[in-house]
Amino acid sequence: MLPIVGIGAGLVSALLFAVVITGSPLALLLSYVAPLPVFIAALGWNHRAGLIAAAAGTAAVAIVLKLPLGLAFAVGAALPAWWIAYLALLARVDDKGHAEWYPLGRLLVWIACVATLVTVGGAMAISTDYETYRSAMARGLELVLTGGQGAGAEMRLPAHINVPELSARLAALVPAAAGASFVPMIVANLWLAARTVRLSGRLPRPWPFIPSTRMPAKAVGALGATVILSFVDGYAGLAGIAATGALVAAFGLSGLAALHDLSRGKAWRAPALLGVYLALLIMLVTVFPFLALFGIADALIDLRRRRPPATPAA
Repeated sequence: MLPIVGIGAGLVSALLFAVVITGSPLALLLSYVAPLPVFIAALGWNHRAGLIAAAAGTAAVAIVLKLPLGLAFAVGAALPAWWIAYLALLARVDDKGHAEWYPLGRLLVWIACVATLVTVGGAMAISTDYETYRSAMARGLELVLTGGQGAGAEMRLPAHINVPELSARLAALVPAAAGASFVPMIVANLWLAARTVRLSGRLPRPWPFIPSTRMPAKAVGALGATVILSFVDGYAGLAGIAATGALVAAFGLSGLAALHDLSRGKAWRAPALLGVYLALLIMLVTVFPFLALFGIADALIDLRRRRPPATPAA
């Protein structure tokens, strides 16, 4: 049964990944859920089914398209989904038979680590030489800004803007944006897969109280280290930038969870949460760093230490 489920999930995942070559907006949206079948196989059966799905999907993409694309599927979608699902189902049992499941906060840290590895791997796939990669990225962004070579409509920038210089600066921020965007994408796939498997009654882990998610305090130190690393030249600095973006995204999600938790039972809960989500939709780049700071504060001093635990009904 496991091989059949794994192979089927892998082929579906490969199809979702491969449709992106059509270039349509719908295909791009479908590619974001490419890890979903692997997640479902790993959570609903076990991590071996997820590993089989990753192998089958990688083989399918490599055979039908190209080997580099197969590797990209494995590194960017299949293996991250398998590993995160494996961690999500880890548990240790005490002498009384009570299971302690892998904490969601630590799971967020692992997702940030995976996001960093995927971002660095994607950059090195462009070129193993850092200067060549940076030049290629800056040139690509310059084409997007100017609409050259059919890249799209030309953006109307102020006359005093130096497009090549702006492109070079934006290229330096691409790893942070890539790392940060990968984190919520994996989290959304994990949540959707877990909900789907739970409906079928196959989810081994009891459904956790998601607002209780809190990043470990050590992750704050890791964030400081990645910020320092980001000033180093070459791919080491790129890894630092990517990790910084990924950890900021993880802390932002943790801060959002803390807001949900701390507002339980408060009269201002509904308008406050509505305002935050509307602000995220309109001013994501401006609002999200404040949520990350809230998540960092919660990790350091535990803003919820006096909060009573949620009841199962919550």
